[in-house]
Amino acid sequence: MKVLVAVKRVVDYNVKVRVKSDGSGVDLANVKMSINPFDEIAVEEAIRLKESGKATEVVLVSVGSAKSEETLRTGLAMGADRGILVDTDEQTVEPLAVAKILKSVAQSEQADLVILGKQAIDDDCNQTGQMLSALLDWPQGTFASVVDVLSPEKVNVTREVDGGLQTLQLRLPAVVTTDLRLNEPRFASLPNIMKAKKKPVAKLTLSDVGLGDEVLTPRLTVKTTQEPASRQAGIKVGNVAELIEKLKNEAGVL
Repeated sequence: MKVLVAVKRVVDYNVKVRVKSDGSGVDLANVKMSINPFDEIAVEEAIRLKESGKATEVVLVSVGSAKSEETLRTGLAMGADRGILVDTDEQTVEPLAVAKILKSVAQSEQADLVILGKQAIDDDCNQTGQMLSALLDWPQGTFASVVDVLSPEKVNVTREVDGGLQTLQLRLPAVVTTDLRLNEPRFASLPNIMKAKKKPVAKLTLSDVGLGDEVLTPRLTVKTTQEPASRQAGIKVGNVAELIEKLKNEAGVL
């Protein structure tokens, strides 16, 4: 079974994001970038499937600029076999365009299972996995907290829903998106980091995957970007009566 994992290069989750002074977007100058945390969970799950003998190959794919090769190398150092970079320069690629690119790659690679993070922490769209499933006409299991491959034809996915947990049985090939509680990603050891530098990474263009530049045409326009309002300092009250009075007359919650 071949597992295809999509990974995205995003601002590291430990970085405090700064908005540009003109409000045109987020300032990425000299900012640490890393693999999207949800995608890192997807990579870990694919590697565990291989280690358990249920998968034969783990292939990573990233859509973005040449800098995204660093993200692929991170996943290769964790244990993936090879990578594919679809170069779109520095252009912003919306979820539908990513899904169309991943569809072409999944078909050319003849993947049996595609695993993605449920969302990226930069745009929080939570759309790519669902769109990919629709384009491929494959079953999907989103927000997975457990992935259990039963056979080369079936996989059970336990997903988190508002009412608790739901278990689905999917017919392979299928698309799965990962939630935080699926696993704890491993740290890449220094020897594996060195080995990852020699693992193959195929660099493709849109034409190589059978698509034209029009797929990148944006459907959304960002008018302005603003930082959230700073939280105001709290106040202390002398007694319960004063607290109730302020909740009633000032906060308006009673």
